[in-house]
Amino acid sequence: MTPSEKVGQLFIVRPEALASPNSNLSTSYKSVSSMSDTMRANFAKYPVGGVALFADNILTPAQTAAFNRELLNACDIPLFIAVDEEGGRVARLANNSAFGLKKYESAASVGASGDTSAALEMGNTIGSYLRQYGFNMDFAPDADVFTNPNNTVIGNRAFSSDAYTAAKMAAAMAKGLRNNNIIPVYKHFPGHGDTSEDSHTGAAYANKTHDEMLACEWLPFMEAGSLDGVMAGHISAPQITGSNVPATMSRQMITQILRGELGFDGLVITDALAMGAITKVYDARSAAVNAILAGCDILLLPDNLGASFDGVLSAVNDGTITESRLDESVMRILIYKLKYGIIKA
Repeated sequence: MTPSEKVGQLFIVRPEALASPNSNLSTSYKSVSSMSDTMRANFAKYPVGGVALFADNILTPAQTAAFNRELLNACDIPLFIAVDEEGGRVARLANNSAFGLKKYESAASVGASGDTSAALEMGNTIGSYLRQYGFNMDFAPDADVFTNPNNTVIGNRAFSSDAYTAAKMAAAMAKGLRNNNIIPVYKHFPGHGDTSEDSHTGAAYANKTHDEMLACEWLPFMEAGSLDGVMAGHISAPQITGSNVPATMSRQMITQILRGELGFDGLVITDALAMGAITKVYDARSAAVNAILAGCDILLLPDNLGASFDGVLSAVNDGTITESRLDESVMRILIYKLKYGIIKA
């Protein structure tokens, strides 16, 4: 693989980023729901590793399946095709009436049953229809522990306010997704359930100590195994790191704690880099480079694909990101694509 092909594997982008790679998606974009010649040309220049679809990319069953088929093989190395399908209010397909799919009230309603078989059924159901429409990765389960009543961004997206219940329910849902060959991505490490801010719009803080988070927020992420992904949130933990650097940019949080202390050896994916918690502090280039240096494998939804891609490639070429660091993430990504049959041995 060339350096450009390796760097490309580190990115999961919106389709709009391929239609307009030098635009800032946080400010404006025109929705894309089918492949175009412009996108095909930009795939050659920016051979990304994956694409994530949102509600405005998903119109009808036939359109979605056709779009995903075209996307999957748009690059020489087939893509991760991802979506946010948690069940409840965050469900891009089930909340579209054109699909006629089973809808879940919320993860909290499933968690309240105390029955892990209900969460397993939820994962099996969602995984089955995602596979049917050509997806291979789901940004779910939500593994947050909802402990702050002032939190509005998580709420009933979490299975429970009890860490042990949240952990076992998230693990059961993830198993159901895996049963259908869908890669589960636990979110949002180090935990978004105790924050009072929304990282979509600005900085979010978890003000607990290391031991407090170890006993609560981190328990569900200890259930994520080598066949799962973890989404790192843009959440600052100043009582642990001594700074306001978000977890996605913190080597202490990603490499030392998530990988080292908690033993997670799967894919680490950033939350969307076009979110306010990042764009208000970092430019597109520095956000991408800092996340890789922190230990993240995949850069999700960069605000400006061109600037982010060129920034990471430049950092590789000048040694800021070492070849071994790049290869570590690329190898992990390719192993996942092999394990889930996205690419063939």
